[in-house]
Amino acid sequence: MNNPETTRLNHPILVIAYDDKARAALAASLGSYGVRAEQCTTFCEAERFALRGPYSGILVDLTTMIKAKAEEKIVACTMAGFYPTLRVKTMGTMLIPMAMAGDAKQDKSLNDFLTKTCADFTQRMLRSNRRKDICAPIYIEAARGFTLNISWSGVFIADMNPERFSVGEEITVTFSDFDLEVKVIVARIQGWGQHRPPGIGVKFGQMVEELEGNLFALLRSDKIKDRDRLVT
Repeated sequence: MNNPETTRLNHPILVIAYDDKARAALAASLGSYGVRAEQCTTFCEAERFALRGPYSGILVDLTTMIKAKAEEKIVACTMAGFYPTLRVKTMGTMLIPMAMAGDAKQDKSLNDFLTKTCADFTQRMLRSNRRKDICAPIYIEAARGFTLNISWSGVFIADMNPERFSVGEEITVTFSDFDLEVKVIVARIQGWGQHRPPGIGVKFGQMVEELEGNLFALLRSDKIKDRDRLVT
């Protein structure tokens, strides 16, 4: 029977398995809860989906996680550190949660994973570029503020009242150090009282030449190669 709490998941779960039958079993299990599955044959394919839209978590076949090598292994570990992840062994239509050595504690059932862990997670897209901790003075319209981190994709701005913004809203940010106004789009709101610095994550609307040059001076990295993956 479907658990009504799972209706809180407005975005799909990424399902990853090399084996077709295992992948189908994972997707069917999510379907019984009314949760949509984004079926992926590889971790790199899952990464491409996560760069284009928001997801609530990852349901992965344990054998697939163990067999991942080289680039696949890097992407697997990166995504498991970013999204709530449940590793399972499939036995027919049954899913048995399985922890890997050294991994953080995970949920003991698919129900708990969906109704508690994923439901409490703010659905989000995977970051396309690595963030660097850079504190830079900025203005949002006329209000003074500062950044906590910056990447080629966008900025996280500390703000004590982030709820005044809306996801998808376009705002103007002025970087004081190089006197440049930039149009950005609010991608995430991190509210006050979450035991993390409150503020907004914004993404750059258009990468104009002046912005690109100033970002290179700050980040000292190649925009194309600076992917947000674990460093091996």
